[in-house]
Amino acid sequence: MPVVLIAEDDEDIALILTRLLKRAGYTVLHAPDGQRAFELAVANRPDVVLTDLGMPRMDGLELTTAIREHPDLRDTPIVMLSGHLHPGDGAPTAAGVCVVLLKPCPNDKLREVINEMAELGPHGHQGADSACPARWPVSA
Repeated sequence: MPVVLIAEDDEDIALILTRLLKRAGYTVLHAPDGQRAFELAVANRPDVVLTDLGMPRMDGLELTTAIREHPDLRDTPIVMLSGHLHPGDGAPTAAGVCVVLLKPCPNDKLREVINEMAELGPHGHQGADSACPARWPVSA
C-alpha cells in the first residue's frame, strides 16, 4: 500500500483526511506540524506528502523546501491543501509543490490528485526535463 504523510495542525481536518485516504487504500502517517512531518518523512520515505500551508514549527512551504533539499526525499510528490492561498500565488510552485488544492476541496478531487501523484511516483521538480505537473490551482 502506498504511504501518504499528512502534515496538518488542525486535528479535525487531519482526522477527516486520514479516514478518507485510509478508505482509499493508503497507509497514512500524520504529523501536527511541519518539523514533525519532516522527521517522519526522513524516517519513513512516504510515497506522497499532503501538507497544509499554515502550521507551527515549520510551515508547508518550509516543509516543501526541506524535502526538496534532502537527497533521499527530493523527488517525493507533494500536494498542498490550503485555505490561505490566493490564486496566482507563485510561492508553492517555487518551493516545489506539485499540485495545490484549495480548501474546501471535494473528497473525490483530493483522492484523484493523491492517486495521480502516487502513480506518478518520485520525479524531478527542476528544469526542462521535470516530470512534475506543477498545477496551481486545481479546480474542483
